[in-house]
Amino acid sequence: MFCGSAAGAASARLGAYYAGPGNRFWPTLFETGILPRRLAPEEFRGALDHGIGLTDLAKFASGADSALARAADDPEAFIRKIETAQPRAVAFVGCRAAKVVLGRAVEPGRQEDWIGASVVFVLPSPSGAARGYWDPEPWRALATFLGRGPAQNP
Repeated sequence: MFCGSAAGAASARLGAYYAGPGNRFWPTLFETGILPRRLAPEEFRGALDHGIGLTDLAKFASGADSALARAADDPEAFIRKIETAQPRAVAFVGCRAAKVVLGRAVEPGRQEDWIGASVVFVLPSPSGAARGYWDPEPWRALATFLGRGPAQNP
């Protein structure tokens, strides 16, 4: 289960996850082997066919992380959703959502925290606005944890 903070402006406009023109989310899922082919943002529902769920912490707000009001976040609903669905892993896309849910500062990578029965990863934001912080290694670590990767998805 991938969890971002909220839909960005392009995603909200198109009604599709990670739809910004410079966003690396979909290419990275393919390049790391998490998905066997690159999906376009409007194909996001197809991720479910590969065991990939998508959600946001703020379901009724959109915009850049820096512009989101804390009141828009619903960490309790997110935790209930994860405890019910019991995905193998929760991957926060960017540090903000993880910080809100975990209640502490985080660095990218696998965390010691669990949410219910789910392992927690924090991934660097794939947003074009966060290019200076980009590092594909935590994404690769998630792929390895999931037993996926370029060798598994030729």
